[in-house]
Amino acid sequence: MTTQIKTDDLDQIMIDMFTNEFRKGYIMVNGFSMPVGYRDFAERIENFEVKDDDIWICSFPKTGTTWTQEMIWNIVNNLNFEGAKVPLAERFPFLEFSALFDYRSLKAAPPEKEFNQSVANSVEFVKDKPSPRFIKCHLPFCLLPRQIRTGEKKPKIIYVARNPKDTCISYYHHCQLLEGYRGNFDDFCRLFLGNKLNYTPYWDHILDFWKQKAHLNILFLKYEYMKADLPAVIKKSAAFLDKTLSEDQVKTLAEHLNFANMKVNPAVNYEHVIARNKKSFNIEGSFIRSGEIGQWKDRMSDSIIQEFNRLTEEKFSDYNLIF
Repeated sequence: MTTQIKTDDLDQIMIDMFTNEFRKGYIMVNGFSMPVGYRDFAERIENFEVKDDDIWICSFPKTGTTWTQEMIWNIVNNLNFEGAKVPLAERFPFLEFSALFDYRSLKAAPPEKEFNQSVANSVEFVKDKPSPRFIKCHLPFCLLPRQIRTGEKKPKIIYVARNPKDTCISYYHHCQLLEGYRGNFDDFCRLFLGNKLNYTPYWDHILDFWKQKAHLNILFLKYEYMKADLPAVIKKSAAFLDKTLSEDQVKTLAEHLNFANMKVNPAVNYEHVIARNKKSFNIEGSFIRSGEIGQWKDRMSDSIIQEFNRLTEEKFSDYNLIF
């Protein structure tokens, strides 16, 4: 029996379990859920001046974004591991970061180095970066800057996607650790399936980019493929970026991107942000957690699994999009 997700109580769960001093509420924008803070930045994002030599990593949250950012930055910068010691949030800033939180409250919090310049206006922070700019973005395609949607500017876009059930589990831990979610895992799954979490619907987010890959300069990567054959993904990404790496360079970069190394790399694991949040939210965890595939098998109820499978079949089957 398939469980249909009811939405009448999900808004109340969001209010009770996912609002706090940094997150006041949520709105729907073009069919996607966003925090209310997005309204303050929507026009600036819409009119953001895109450059043809920009490099964008676009994704739904917790699908391998950080991993892909570190890979792409090092490919373009010729494996400059010394330069890669600079926090990733400075090298590869997050376009709509300021839209996710009440930045006035954030400004009152102890500033971390990687965020202290971009808290109040991340859009301006990204705009002022020297070319080629590296830009992280979780926005759905319909909310990207107008110049990308119209094709007026043609930056290179790398989109990374992941199995929806593993994405949901990783997003749950992320929201506990970094965004103050206080509810349980079952309710989080219901919020995910009911399109109440930031950037949902997940399936539409992925499909909208998938449909554009033939028209725009988009490389579509899958997390599972990166796990299965990272050297092959490095080579594919390098070719997309018009870079040539030797076999030794591919091997060296793959080792740098190894999960164990990423987990202890302070430039990518936001360790002092996590340390503060552990105190604020009284929880344990790490930004880079396990990276495993198939965790959902031991965590999700049968009815939730069935609903994930139903939606995935309904949304993806016509596009030959499988994980």
